[in-house]
Amino acid sequence: MYISKIVFQVFILLGSSILGNKITQLFQLHVPGSMVGILLIFLLLETKIIRLEWLEAGANILITELILFFIPSAVGVIQYRQIMLDNGIRFGFVIFLSTVTVMICTGFLVEFVNKIGRGR
Repeated sequence: MYISKIVFQVFILLGSSILGNKITQLFQLHVPGSMVGILLIFLLLETKIIRLEWLEAGANILITELILFFIPSAVGVIQYRQIMLDNGIRFGFVIFLSTVTVMICTGFLVEFVNKIGRGR
């Protein structure tokens, strides 16, 4: 019973991503379809059309196994070994800089949301 519940929840999440892709194609949006799918899930949760419990276990399984989704990327990098040897330092710098930028932006966003929350 528990496994079928998780499979159903994962299919709901997958369906929202597919629907987001279809919406992006239909309206020719310049936004990834998966982001539109996440927005759909958010709106459905906020309007209480679906409850968090209906997705929570499936989402937790996906987060737990997230590393498996990066294996194809790692294999792809290995295929282009010479490019990595030639440009590895540049790639490393860009990765470092983007990580720091995301961390700083996340910190500012958390502070902003906390201030709004305290203001209520």
